[in-house]
This record gives sequence, C-alpha cells and structure tokens, in this order.
Amino acid sequence: MSSASASEPDTGEILPDWVRPIVKESLSERAYRELRVALMRGQLRPDTRLRLRPMSVRFGISATPMREALLRLVAEKALALDARGSVVVPRLTLDQLLEIRAIRTDLEGRAAAAGADRRATEVDELEAIHAQISQCHASRDFARAVNLNTEFHLALCRLGQMPILYEIVELLWVRCGPILSHLYDNGVPDWEPHPHRRIIDALRRGNSEAARDAVREDIEHGGSGLFAHVRA
Repeated sequence: MSSASASEPDTGEILPDWVRPIVKESLSERAYRELRVALMRGQLRPDTRLRLRPMSVRFGISATPMREALLRLVAEKALALDARGSVVVPRLTLDQLLEIRAIRTDLEGRAAAAGADRRATEVDELEAIHAQISQCHASRDFARAVNLNTEFHLALCRLGQMPILYEIVELLWVRCGPILSHLYDNGVPDWEPHPHRRIIDALRRGNSEAARDAVREDIEHGGSGLFAHVRA
C-alpha cells in the first residue's frame, strides 16, 4: 500500500471542474469594499471618473480585480458608465433622493422598532456616537459629523438584527454617500431634543412606535441641505 493510500482512502471520486481552492479574501473583494466605504463616507464626489489603471496603481493590484470591483459597483448602481464607457460616480436626481428617503424612512424605522427591546449596552453605543456628533456640531467639524451620522444610522439598523434589511439600507447609504458632504449646507437644524436623542430614549423605554416616529423625523427633516443641493 502506498503512503498516499494509507493516509487517505481512495474513493474514486473525481472533483468537478468548478471546484477551486477557497481563499480568505480576494483582491477584487477588498477593492470593492474599500470603494464602497469611500462612497458611503462621501470621499468620492459626483462626476468623479475612476480610471482603471490609475485606480489599480492606487490599490496596488492588477487591472483585472480592479475592473471586477468597479463593475460590481456599477451593477449595484453605486457607480455608472458614461458615454465613453468610463466608470464615474453618478449624480442623484431629486426623484431618486426622494425615493431613497422614503425607503430609508420605512426600513430604518422598522429596524428601530425591532431594536426597542435590545440590551442597554447596545443602545449605549448609539448614545456614544451621538455624543461625538454633538461635539462635532459645537466645533463645526461637519465632515466628521457626516461620517458619525452614517455610523449612527447603520448601528441603529444592526440593532434591529435584520440582516437582509441592513444590506438594503447600507446600499442606500452607498448610493447617497457622494452628496453627504452637503448635509449641513443649511447649517445644523435647530431642534431640541435632537431626533437621535428621541430614538435613544425610545429604545431605552422599549417603545417601538416612538422609536419609529423619531427615525421618521430625523430622516425627513434632517436632510434639507441635501435636497437644496440636488435642487440647485
């Protein structure tokens, strides 16, 4: 008996052609995730052209995985192809922004309602994020406030423990991310208490409807700067 047959029985099974070794994470996947985060955080602005070879150099990868990452985002409508076939960051129309707002209001409200009975430590995370947002407002560090606001809303959706809903909401944030730098074009909204505080208080009381209503107020009235920018 050979050493191979002694250590592993020969079943006579032939593996199909599509079986490939599983790698921990592909280069294309890493580039895709980095681009997604950049879009979500407003680091890529509308009309920015993402040329294949310069992007490959910046990521330190070859053109093939870079192209795969870009086209994957094109398929998700997070990026677009212009008339010359170049990948660009698209502009949002007013109708698209209105639709995104309506879907976010529904889905994020559902997540907040579902999260109304979660552990206090999970709500503490939201409170810590909002405290940082308040500090940014005081120091007028609006760029960081934008990123923290995104973090707050995604953390709120994770609280609801609805993974499919979370995936959809995250993609909506990727779609509107490139214009988030205009969130404070009209200044900091003059409301007291802040809807984030109302959301946190409702979660602590386990009041699902109050949490849903506070999310609606935040989304519908907190994005006036975005709408003013798109209308202009």
